[in-house]
Amino acid sequence: MTTIAVTGSTGQLGRLVIEKLKARVSGQQSIVALARDPAKAADLGVEARAADYGQPETLAKALAGIDVLLLISSDAIGQRVAQHRNVVEAAKAAGVGRIAYTSILRADVTPIGLGQEHRATETVIAESGLGFTLLRNGWYLENYAGAIAGALHTGAFVGAAGDGRISAAARADYAEAAAVALTGEGHVGKTYELGGDDSFSMAELAAEVSRQAGRSLPYNDLPEAEYAKILESIGLPAPVAAMLAQSDVGASKGGLVENGRQLSALIGRPTTPLPAFVEGVLKGL
Repeated sequence: MTTIAVTGSTGQLGRLVIEKLKARVSGQQSIVALARDPAKAADLGVEARAADYGQPETLAKALAGIDVLLLISSDAIGQRVAQHRNVVEAAKAAGVGRIAYTSILRADVTPIGLGQEHRATETVIAESGLGFTLLRNGWYLENYAGAIAGALHTGAFVGAAGDGRISAAARADYAEAAAVALTGEGHVGKTYELGGDDSFSMAELAAEVSRQAGRSLPYNDLPEAEYAKILESIGLPAPVAAMLAQSDVGASKGGLVENGRQLSALIGRPTTPLPAFVEGVLKGL
């Protein structure tokens, strides 16, 4: 019996991964959901164990008997490398055979500042001596749901991405790729650069929303600092606003485009197209 565990199982990506795993596991595979509060994982329909990235004492028990582990990146920017190291060290001590990690697109060379902690985590995993699979995820289409709602309210999209192209895919697409990598053969030692089949610019996103909404919603490109100030003005903490603005600039430098179609190859179907995503967002507003 092979036991597969997923950290962050009660988060948006984690829940989807668990559901995708349940649809794929064989009779010789079992699933464990790891969460800071196992009670929140009760509805997932699998065994749940307490595990907190920041509390190493919880990890040894949580990882006992685990063969394959999906380490979903922590959202604690600035603390992630230390938290991830806790998990990797506990996994090694527990005899975990392989770690799959949700990294960022081209973590080794990305111009996006978020890549620094992902790059460092990849190094920690490589130096652990454990088997590994790196799932370098591009942007989620869902990242743009708020921008669509905001544009409908203000009459325009804003950002600092210039003409940069963005190979975004739905969170469910990335979750399915993780499930494939966790349950299948041939993924040990592999690094996957994952993105949507078709890229778009922010101007093209604005044009698609305009088409479906039946009104003109232009994209206004701004300097990084000005865009960060706008994000702060709608309530985002200054460090988060700065991170998002810098990520847009990284996109303008090619940091979010990926034409290799490794994601659709892994999941065996096309990734979620932009028009379908936009339609879903508009219906939910």
